[in-house]
Amino acid sequence: MHTPQRPQDGTGAGKAAPAAWALWGVGVLAYVVAVLHRTSFGVVGQDAADRFGASAGILATFTVLQLLVYAGLQVPVGLLLDRFGPRRMVAAGALCMAAGQAIMAFSTAVPTAVLARVLVGAGDAMTFISVLGVVTTWFPGRQVPLVTQLTGLLGQLGQVLSAVPLVALLHGPGWSTAFGSASALGVLVAVLSLAVLRDAPPGAERTASVPLAHVGRNLVQAWRHPGTRLGLWSHFVTQFSSNTFALMWGFPYLVSGQGMAPATASALLTLFVLMNVVSGPFIGRLVGRYPLRRSTLVLGIVGVNVAVWAAVLAVPPPAPAWLLVVLVLGLALGGPGAMIGFDFARTFNPPGRQGTATGIVNVGGFVAALLAILLIGLVLDAMSPGREFTPEAFRAAWTVQALIWAVGIAGVLRSRVLARRVLAEEGVLVRPLREALRDRRVPR
Repeated sequence: MHTPQRPQDGTGAGKAAPAAWALWGVGVLAYVVAVLHRTSFGVVGQDAADRFGASAGILATFTVLQLLVYAGLQVPVGLLLDRFGPRRMVAAGALCMAAGQAIMAFSTAVPTAVLARVLVGAGDAMTFISVLGVVTTWFPGRQVPLVTQLTGLLGQLGQVLSAVPLVALLHGPGWSTAFGSASALGVLVAVLSLAVLRDAPPGAERTASVPLAHVGRNLVQAWRHPGTRLGLWSHFVTQFSSNTFALMWGFPYLVSGQGMAPATASALLTLFVLMNVVSGPFIGRLVGRYPLRRSTLVLGIVGVNVAVWAAVLAVPPPAPAWLLVVLVLGLALGGPGAMIGFDFARTFNPPGRQGTATGIVNVGGFVAALLAILLIGLVLDAMSPGREFTPEAFRAAWTVQALIWAVGIAGVLRSRVLARRVLAEEGVLVRPLREALRDRRVPR
């Protein structure tokens, strides 16, 4: 992989300057608030049903539509990021989400509520990869993988904000106050972003904005580079299983498919989050220390996912509690593992198209998760004669993951071969892992 130390890494090859951490803190705040906006509708289910007079099925389409908007805008947002820089993109995303929440605060009809969630999805799409743009510009290359992991982990605090203070406002002052407060928080983040964030360190060589005439060429070049596609497939194959479990089917599976009490199932999902927090920095350090072994780490994480699911599905339900704990711990590696894809985008692309490449990578996991969620739902509907999903239906439904794993692993292996061929042309030889381990040395 091409790993230049770019001038934008103006803090040098050592540690980041204090200013970098200060700017990163503002970026993380923006991402925390974005996650709050993203998850806010998921914690108001019954209240939303009463307010809009809509069925659970209609309300569920809000979340699916929001994810589709998020995934569909990743590449356009990446192109805009390369042209306008992270400062303006983070601020624009915050204002877009604030507008969506303001509409939701006063909406009483399904069409306007859908518009609100579309705006939230669009603003959310602008935020994470733009914050990563701050990270790659202000931090030394060796620190970027770790800081990227920390960004993703700390951003999940937004779920806590939606589950606790937002719900408290909803059940206290009411709907309009709750969503109006979320909107005001978005405006605050936009102001902070414009006031504090900077696109490059002082004195660093700034990357020129991509001319409009070259935007399409940037997209084509980013896609054609096998390193970008390696990042896409890495994100695709590592993230989908954990996202499908955490965002949609995990809780119903544990309760209806494994006969767990709801409180116990909630405890396992909490364990899932804790494992994310513990494993993320560890994986980030491994990526920073052994960048030539990133794809091996991706395949190892996928291997763990496949193994834990195979073990659980091989046992007639209900599976032993300890085995379900192992399942949750193994799946939790998928989120941090998906972050490796962004490091491929960073190191295989020059600064002028890294936003575009990051957007391409970020599409992978969300598209795979949407496919998995849809296919599992179809199998459950087909195999459950009543309204309750049966353990046997869940056991069959989760097997659809095998197809997505097969496609993703094939993509990783093929793009890795092509990427290593590019490395060889640049004079970087990736030695076979067995040979490197035999010499008790893994090349960086």
